[in-house]
Amino acid sequence: MKIITAAKDLRNCIERLRLPSHTVAFVPTMGALHEGHLDLVREGFKQADHVIVSIYVNPTQFAPHEDFGSYPRTIEADIEKLEKLGVAAVWTPAETDIYPDGPATDIHIKGVSEPLEGEFRPHFFDGVATVVARLLRAVEPDVALFGEKDYQQLQVVKKMVAEQSIPVKIIGVPTKRDDNGLALSSRNAYLDKKQYRIATGLNKILKRLAGGQISENQALTELETSGFNKIDYCTVRDALTLQHPDQNTSEKRAL
Repeated sequence: MKIITAAKDLRNCIERLRLPSHTVAFVPTMGALHEGHLDLVREGFKQADHVIVSIYVNPTQFAPHEDFGSYPRTIEADIEKLEKLGVAAVWTPAETDIYPDGPATDIHIKGVSEPLEGEFRPHFFDGVATVVARLLRAVEPDVALFGEKDYQQLQVVKKMVAEQSIPVKIIGVPTKRDDNGLALSSRNAYLDKKQYRIATGLNKILKRLAGGQISENQALTELETSGFNKIDYCTVRDALTLQHPDQNTSEKRAL
């Protein structure tokens, strides 16, 4: 497995991997890898001959008051996990490779980026769309894999790729959960025992909301009662548009 830091070395590596007529899957990450990330890699091997993983903590998707400086960084452990899976290369770009003129966003995806998370973190999806577009253009993979855990992000990436005419197939991979039903996340490392116990109730409440067993207001009340003290939103939306669904919508998501 190659560890690549320079953009020119990335291009040389990809050119070699593509001979003879091999395909490449790409998994962009911010590191602190868990089994959810590794599932993306495993799915990558089902979709292509080789898998490349990037590890880059993207500054443009963090607001000044958020946790960019303290975001978990476990590069040595990450590389060890990826090597065991047989990843062809790990790309750890420098900031100047991604943002040669300094961190800034230049892509905004209308529609799916504006509700929900976009209302509370208006910077976030512009940062995601910008960095993903630049990573995809650098790697030029045949397929790229993203977790359904970050469902709105997945829809933003799909629409961005279409609008930017980037020739790659985007594949969503089902959420990986622990034995108590909590979605695996790099930020779970922040949770103490009490917070973890509270967090395990989220999936149960969302399932009941999505199944029509409780209303949005009831879900909010249950979340507050179970110990969640800051709730931005808890709502059912159309799975594709992320707008409130009408009666004819067959697929819904609780977010």
